[in-house]
Amino acid sequence: MNCLITGASVGIGHDLALKMASMNYNLLLTYYSNQKACELLQKEILTKYQVKCIIEKCDLSIEEDIIRIISRFKKEIGNLDILINNASISLDNLFQDKTKKEFLKVLDVNIVGTFLISKYAYKIMNKDGLIINMASTDGIDTYSIYNIDYAVSKAGIIQLTKSMSLILDDIKTIAIAPNWVDTESTREMNQDYLKEEMKRIDQKKLIPVSTIVNKIIHLIGDKNIKSGSIIRIDGEENE
Repeated sequence: MNCLITGASVGIGHDLALKMASMNYNLLLTYYSNQKACELLQKEILTKYQVKCIIEKCDLSIEEDIIRIISRFKKEIGNLDILINNASISLDNLFQDKTKKEFLKVLDVNIVGTFLISKYAYKIMNKDGLIINMASTDGIDTYSIYNIDYAVSKAGIIQLTKSMSLILDDIKTIAIAPNWVDTESTREMNQDYLKEEMKRIDQKKLIPVSTIVNKIIHLIGDKNIKSGSIIRIDGEENE
């Protein structure tokens, strides 16, 4: 079985890659800036598991990067079974201060990038393949005054997932929409702000990365999940 995971150098993508490798999936993992972390992940996977693992730098806002990634996947691994669109960006600031360039960059990476990599990946996907898109509860009801572009992008991911489910008859497309997750980026942000935001949306605790990974693994094995499903994961979820 073969899988492509975007944004795999840290956080959810990193832990998911390790889990998928342990399940004998051959992998192509993308990163944008953290090459060293992705190289260490690749080394760990190749040391522990008898699978193929390729890493590639990819800017999801550049169509040529995406075409190159998919071409390499087909050439060195084969057809694709699972695509996990995990990578995204956030450029948080106030509505009044946000520039057109910032707004478009977030949409370009988060929505257009997800669309494009899904489009090109579909061409090499086996029937009964699966596309999992990483959305957020910010695309539903937990958006803040600082992340209008990010929230719009995640709402777009949700609608993109539903629309793709109508178009791709032989491929399932689903989306994961979690609240705040206990990732490196979350731990590095202003903790007072984080506490205020969690209180505002009534999230009691950060969601462990393992909860997201386990949910994705469960969905991969769930033959009854309907294409177009949006799986919300709130802070009260247990591991």
